[in-house]
Amino acid sequence: MSREFTHIDKDKPAMVDVGDKSETKRSAIAVSHVQLPDDMAKYVHDGEIKTLKGPVFQTAIIAGIQAAKRTWELIPMCHQLNLNKVSIEIELKENLLVEIQCVAKCSGKTGVEMEALTGASIAALTVYDMCKAFSQNISIKETKLLKKTGGKSDYTNS
Repeated sequence: MSREFTHIDKDKPAMVDVGDKSETKRSAIAVSHVQLPDDMAKYVHDGEIKTLKGPVFQTAIIAGIQAAKRTWELIPMCHQLNLNKVSIEIELKENLLVEIQCVAKCSGKTGVEMEALTGASIAALTVYDMCKAFSQNISIKETKLLKKTGGKSDYTNS
């Protein structure tokens, strides 16, 4: 199977023409991990960090959903999608590792991977922003696609 970049036309950047594609149900799941430093443990209560700006994880959920809905404005070659669902789940794991999972769904002619990745990324950045007053030793460790369905092929990251 030959692979080529889809956003290049005659050596120039181009938006992919999806006009002739059929609409299908599409979904994507992405994850981001944020590592909080050990000295932040004293600020965690009942699985949440409360700050003067508000509850960190609840705010990050709202930011991630909002970002996923606006992905087409942030990523130059993304199509504007009518999303059917965006959800963000945040779980505090062992050693203050924050796991953020974003699910995006639509019925459309192109996938929602970028929306899921953007939602997870912006939620992670929001955690960083809201916690940076406590510590500068916060790191966003990774953001990756876990799964996508619909379109030409499905994908699962093992």
